Amino acid sequence: MSRWKQRMGPLWPVGVFALTTMLALSLFRLGLSGWQAERVTAVNGWLPVLLQGLRVDVATVCWLWGIPMLLTVVLGGEHLIGRLWRAVLRLWLTLGWWLLLFLEISTPSFISEYGFRPNRLYVEYLIYPKEVISMLWSGHKGELLIAVLATVALLGSGWWLSGRVTRSLVMPRWYWRPVLAVLVIALAVMGGRSTLGHRALNPALVAFSTDPLVNTLPLNSGYSVMFALKQLGNEEDPSQYYGKLPSERVIALMREASGRPADVFVSPELPSMSRNQATWQGKPKNLVIILQESLGARFVGNLGGLPLTPNIDALSREGWNFRQLYATGTRSVRGIEAVVAGFTPTPAQAVVKLDKSQTGFFTLAGLLREHGYDTSFLYGGESHFDNMRSFFLGNGFGRVVDQKDFRNAAFVGSWGASDEDLMNKANEEFTRLHDEGKPFFSLVFSSSNHDPFEFPDGRIELYEQPKATRNNAAKYADYAVGQFFKAARAAPYWKDTLFLVIADHDSRVGGAELVPIPRFHIPGVIVGDGVPARQDERVVSQIDMAPTLLSLMGISGEYPMLGRDLTQTPANWPGRALMQYDKNFALMEGNQVVILQPQQAAQGFTYDRVGERLVAAEQSKDLQERALGWSLWSGMAYQKELYRLAQ
Repeated sequence: MSRWKQRMGPLWPVGVFALTTMLALSLFRLGLSGWQAERVTAVNGWLPVLLQGLRVDVATVCWLWGIPMLLTVVLGGEHLIGRLWRAVLRLWLTLGWWLLLFLEISTPSFISEYGFRPNRLYVEYLIYPKEVISMLWSGHKGELLIAVLATVALLGSGWWLSGRVTRSLVMPRWYWRPVLAVLVIALAVMGGRSTLGHRALNPALVAFSTDPLVNTLPLNSGYSVMFALKQLGNEEDPSQYYGKLPSERVIALMREASGRPADVFVSPELPSMSRNQATWQGKPKNLVIILQESLGARFVGNLGGLPLTPNIDALSREGWNFRQLYATGTRSVRGIEAVVAGFTPTPAQAVVKLDKSQTGFFTLAGLLREHGYDTSFLYGGESHFDNMRSFFLGNGFGRVVDQKDFRNAAFVGSWGASDEDLMNKANEEFTRLHDEGKPFFSLVFSSSNHDPFEFPDGRIELYEQPKATRNNAAKYADYAVGQFFKAARAAPYWKDTLFLVIADHDSRVGGAELVPIPRFHIPGVIVGDGVPARQDERVVSQIDMAPTLLSLMGISGEYPMLGRDLTQTPANWPGRALMQYDKNFALMEGNQVVILQPQQAAQGFTYDRVGERLVAAEQSKDLQERALGWSLWSGMAYQKELYRLAQ
């Protein structure tokens, strides 16, 4: 070892850390691939995963430690500056070692929850320490303990190793230092770019299969997270991922796909703004949207799922039940933007969290407030989570009722007051507003059906043991919905109110498909006095709910939503749904599907609903162009601030 230390000179400390880290990352990658061996083998992925993984690891250590290697060449030595730099170098090496390996240790849990390596979501949750720590302490004490022990072990071992390798460095003569510095810069840049092409190494360059999880295995989790964070400022423009179309063509495609005649579009400045006539011509109704956390179709009995939702199943027989309704994404904020604003999905963050949409952005609340409605958001947790409070108060919601407003809650868990408390509060609010003669719109967002699945005892017959499971929590969430409707039917506001019960997304969305369409299938049922029972088999999206609700409420007006008013859409319309899965976008029309991936050609499929699988099939250029148009519209509407209330 001393011979290598002599030969490598000032490159020795970083060289040792780079090689040991790359070895560790390769072992973690091999372990993850073994865990997912069936999926890796199915796409002949062993060689690409391991070889491309080595390439990504080289790039990672070049970007992470290229600068300290250069500064060691320039500043190293047994003098004051050299000794100060040695202390900084030890800290840099230790923290880099900890970051890369800690992320790998936490990767299996993240994959189990989200279906791919840690990405932007990993960091986003860290800005809510109260909720995250409470959730981990309540339901994941083992993982929390492992995280603490791993941090201590990695920081300790990294500090010890950095002390060994930075001691008594062999430095070249001063006239060789510029030459060595140029060599280090060249190697770091070339290794970091990992290609002579126009684009540097990126996740799309090492993607090779139709399985999104396997495509992330060549990455390491440190690279995956840092690349996602680097893209935050750019990802609001989907054209960087999927391709380009002229703005005029995007607008034409979207107007045509909306099903509206050309003469109802009223604004060249706001090109999706259209004039819409409601179906219901009587007294305008109140509106309540009950947004159910993580309730995919697989938990809903009337949609072929587990027998966990007797109350929602009963509502489905009573009201307008959408049997082929699909979420636009996999996060609550994505469901909120679709259901409350009718906004289409994008590879960027949902508009709930983006700067340009914090005021003046179109929502149902903003429109209904102009019609004199009291508008509110009711949530059992803390409404600052995922920036909900800021978005709602800036965009038409007059009041936010959250955890601090629940007095004497029957049960409070990691995510706040239970669904039962939330539904009781909602009934109180609506009764009061009715007694005051105020029309109202309220978004009621549940939270009990969320890891760590806490709910009060004695409310339901458990589906399984132990108590704190996803299935039991789903059954409790349904129980709370049933209790609410029992109270609402006896309340004076019942005859004047329209209700939508809908999920924000499914839980644990994942699978070997580019977009796991079965995991986007969710329940949705509209209930209210005068709403006839109906089983709707058309493919519909969350973005269709708001226009349909306004029409059923009796609210005519101008708005920029492109979703369909399903009361005025032919019964034989095959339907369409939009789905965003990380950076992949799917357009499904009937059972025809086009999926767009970053910097890849569009792929066509048919969706076999019985087998719940995608079958490769050539799709028309028109369908591919519509998919591109839908994917580009969201970025254009956000960037150019086209999604506003009519002025």
